[in-house]
Amino acid sequence: MQAPRLIIIGGGPAGLTAAIYGARAGMAVTVLERMSAGGQMALTPDVENYPAWTRVEGFELASRMEAHARSLGAEIIYTNATGIEVSENRARAVITDGGRLEAAAVIAAMGVERKKIGCEGEQEYAGRGVSYCAACDGRFFAGKTTAVVGGGDAALEDAAYLAGLGCDVRLIHRRDTFRGGRLLESRVRALPNVKLELQQTPLAIRGGKTVESLELRHMATGAVKSLPVSAVFAAVGVTPMTALLEGLVPLTASGHVEAGEDCRTPVEGLFAAGDIRQKPLYQIITAASDGAAAAQEAARYAQAAWSPK
Repeated sequence: MQAPRLIIIGGGPAGLTAAIYGARAGMAVTVLERMSAGGQMALTPDVENYPAWTRVEGFELASRMEAHARSLGAEIIYTNATGIEVSENRARAVITDGGRLEAAAVIAAMGVERKKIGCEGEQEYAGRGVSYCAACDGRFFAGKTTAVVGGGDAALEDAAYLAGLGCDVRLIHRRDTFRGGRLLESRVRALPNVKLELQQTPLAIRGGKTVESLELRHMATGAVKSLPVSAVFAAVGVTPMTALLEGLVPLTASGHVEAGEDCRTPVEGLFAAGDIRQKPLYQIITAASDGAAAAQEAARYAQAAWSPK
């Protein structure tokens, strides 16, 4: 009998871990990834809180996870998933740019994307000095003055990474305290080429052909000033990529999927894993944990309920 097919939408840590566990459970695994394996993990300069690694580049960790999944027979297809076919309250197939793929079970693990700053000039200068990935674009601005906007781990990591490239970094945050980890914050505060611009919010990004300055307003006093910068890196939070699931499963006000620790959704055979699932902590390790749980539940479901159509 042919092995039941598990389709995983998303090749980040949740999706790749699900592929590993799904393959080990005897399922025929297909991972659908629209860009490159690893998701946001692959864009993280340094990962320092994944067990057994004191420090590892996000891209390397992503590459190792991908290789592990492939070694067990998981198929990774680079395509865009455009819909999930559901009938009789059961997930039947995934629709992609390349056609329809039938499945015994589907794991949605689309991850997140970075939010926009929402200030004047952001869209105009996107790709011309405005970036959402310091690891991707930072080297283009090595040794120059750059701005990082945000107050969480991503902003702190971006600031540290750019400082390591010799950039003169301005770290802009609308509050006077950071949301990121204390150890990371202490390290960033100690960097001589990082200057904190606290209680500041971006008003406008200005320039000519490329970014030349960032206009800020002080949250308490209302005072406006302009910082000369060559690039602005946005790290102001993320949005779960759950458009495929709208109307299929319950979503929170923030767009996350309401699913328990077993990752099951109200649609039979459809599971939600990783950063799209509502939970108290969003980290690589919790995404991987979701992937393992979702794959195990998907295998149990398929063994009990799946029959070829």
